[in-house]
Amino acid sequence: MERLRIDKWLWAARFYKTRSLATEEINKGRVQVNGQDAKPAREVKPGDTVALRQGPVLRTVVVRGLSGARGPAPVAQALYEETAESLAAREQAAQQRRLSREPALSIEHGRPTKRERRDLDAARGWGDRWSASLDADSR
Repeated sequence: MERLRIDKWLWAARFYKTRSLATEEINKGRVQVNGQDAKPAREVKPGDTVALRQGPVLRTVVVRGLSGARGPAPVAQALYEETAESLAAREQAAQQRRLSREPALSIEHGRPTKRERRDLDAARGWGDRWSASLDADSR
């Protein structure tokens, strides 16, 4: 086997769980072969460079082997070799995610606690009223 469809190769190399997911990502323009946008039927051969985006991660790999069947992970990892630049960029992105602040911590005010709600009600002057509507006797 000297050539193989890119969607089938991505599936066999375990970049995507199903071949249809690989096809969707290719159609969305998230996969390039040798610097050009690919179509699912594009054939790859050993030595081709494949750039793909998986979520926030951008990976660049060189095709080392072809397989039409999906096998175990060690066999799949032998089908490609990730470039040094790609490995460095992935490591830097992982480090950045580790050092970045938790997004939930940026929320300063959320739903008030029971004590805070009582303080708000007292500050608004609602007192013992159970409703925000006007009292019938104040008309």
